[in-house]
Amino acid sequence: MNYIGSKLRLSDWIIETITEKYNNLNPSKPFSQITFAELFAGTGIISRKLKPSVNQIIANDLEPYSSVLLKNYIENTKAIPNERIVFLMEELNNLSIKEQTKGFIYQNYCQGSGSERLYFSDDNGKKIDVIRQKLEEWKSGRGFDSHQLHNAKITDSEYYFLLASLLESADKVANTASVYGAFLKQLKKSAQKNLVLSPAHFPHTENQENKIFREDANTLIKKIKGDILYLDPPYNARQYGANYHLLNTIALYDDFEPKGKTGLREYERSKYCQKNEVETVFEDLIKDADFKFIFVSYNNEGLMNLETIKRIMSKYGSYSLEKTEYQRFKADKDINREHKANATMEYLHILRRY
Repeated sequence: MNYIGSKLRLSDWIIETITEKYNNLNPSKPFSQITFAELFAGTGIISRKLKPSVNQIIANDLEPYSSVLLKNYIENTKAIPNERIVFLMEELNNLSIKEQTKGFIYQNYCQGSGSERLYFSDDNGKKIDVIRQKLEEWKSGRGFDSHQLHNAKITDSEYYFLLASLLESADKVANTASVYGAFLKQLKKSAQKNLVLSPAHFPHTENQENKIFREDANTLIKKIKGDILYLDPPYNARQYGANYHLLNTIALYDDFEPKGKTGLREYERSKYCQKNEVETVFEDLIKDADFKFIFVSYNNEGLMNLETIKRIMSKYGSYSLEKTEYQRFKADKDINREHKANATMEYLHILRRY
């Protein structure tokens, strides 16, 4: 997915650093036996890659779309039979959109409905609606004909697998410049393609019991404990609830009155995106963390500078730092961008608690 702050390109470096530091400093407990927690998980790429290597993962994000992705990629551990996947995908991809004119996405985020918003083509908006409605039918045990193969009610595991597949497939045909803060005036080439539901395959770790939360990180930290805590908090004033509001709407599929030209929904504003709040909430999080090792991803364009993070973390244990340069994410136009550089520096702050 196109995602601000995605750690996909940095994931190998981050995981290698975490693994190396842990093994060098805590050899008494094998890495394969640890509990790993990620509290600003986003698409969950770090937890997804570490999933086969640890005993348990705790993953959290406040955004509903992220929670769906985590429920699939992290909480789902047992493989869904391939013939079942093929059957479900074919059923959903073959749904008719001819009579679909009253769905929430089409009505509010496609031009053909009169909404004046162009987040999706009319056909793709209708397709999202019919698939989303069918998932709710299947979840409740309705929607299958008695003669159909595998006509059982879908499990929670299958539900989140299919919903995550829809979120990712819809994102591929969205008519945006990567984020959903605004739509483009004309359908771009990728948005003209027909939505095809593709499976969001997840790593299989049969005996793992992972936990997914959708809570404020500072509240959740007081309820959990483990070996390694990985934090990738928002860096700047851009609120994820606004940038990805449409994915949240697909995930929740609730009824509300979209606001303004871009059809925003109400969303929680993170204190990590507020200059006058971020230092306080960050220190509270570190102070309350019942984890031996804490790793914090943050870059040189963030609201907190290097020295601030070092000062806060050093109060609670032995502090060190690793860094790497990488190509920055660009979802906006050069002329409007606050940071003009093509590359940015990613810091991995490391704390071994006393």
